[in-house]
Amino acid sequence: MFSHRIDEHTELRLHHERHAEELFALVDRNREYLREWLPWVDRTTTVHVERNFIKLWSESFGRGEMMSLGLWNLGKLAGTIGFTGVDSGNRTAEIGYWISEDQQGKGLITRSCVAVLDYGFSELNLNRIVLRAAVENTRSRAVAERLGFVFEGIERQSEWHYDHFKDIAAYSMLADEWRNREQS
Repeated sequence: MFSHRIDEHTELRLHHERHAEELFALVDRNREYLREWLPWVDRTTTVHVERNFIKLWSESFGRGEMMSLGLWNLGKLAGTIGFTGVDSGNRTAEIGYWISEDQQGKGLITRSCVAVLDYGFSELNLNRIVLRAAVENTRSRAVAERLGFVFEGIERQSEWHYDHFKDIAAYSMLADEWRNREQS
């Protein structure tokens, strides 16, 4: 099982079906907050649905198409981070994450992104990782900028959120940029 310790209190672990109740409870407690930024929240309606998502994520991980990790802080699930749209032929992927509202501002996402980016560039041999966030999501965009992602532009009305489209800010990081960042 994939797990990676970020620090003495924080760890990333592959989602497992046994975590479905805790993951559903976390989404449910943060439903209103998450719904503003994430178009999938309303589809997460029961523990059973969450368990099925975890099964799909595990199968996709086995095929090398994605990686979804639980972000655990002080022994409790605080959020999720991982890769979607892994394209091994073009050596690209998209990084995505979310964290519970009460865990924001602690650097957990930034530190977790560093670990996931390291893994993507070194272990998965990716060349390009994309980070996309709603234009208005200043906290998520700040993570991209803090990590040195290059802003590529605005994807106009590119994501449907329940009853309207959102403009998305697109960022990217290349493997050589990530390696050079580490050396400076």
